[in-house]
Amino acid sequence: VQLVESGGGSVQAGGSLRLSCAASGETYNRNCMAWFRQAPQKEREQVATIFKDDDTAYADSVKGRFTISRDNTGNTLYLQMNNLKPEDTAMYYCAAKACFSRAGYSYWGQGTQVTVSS
Repeated sequence: VQLVESGGGSVQAGGSLRLSCAASGETYNRNCMAWFRQAPQKEREQVATIFKDDDTAYADSVKGRFTISRDNTGNTLYLQMNNLKPEDTAMYYCAAKACFSRAGYSYWGQGTQVTVSS
């Protein structure tokens, strides 16, 4: 499984960005996907998850502002980020795993930087 993120950038507070993650490889190994983020000197945070049946889950910090989705082929994962705040500034990573696995996320992209200025 290979994951390649894009769509990061710099935006002012209140603005929007859409991140994309192009996925390839065995589908069953990536039917659960998530976006994580990590800011300097902070722990990595799982911000949004999409499951095999397209159910979704969000961290409280982004609930109501971020939306995770994927296209009909399952080959592209998105994170629509609205009403961005300076505290959303971080490196954002796409991750994937097989939903049946109890292990953590096995596959990771290289990350895309999001910077929100006040």
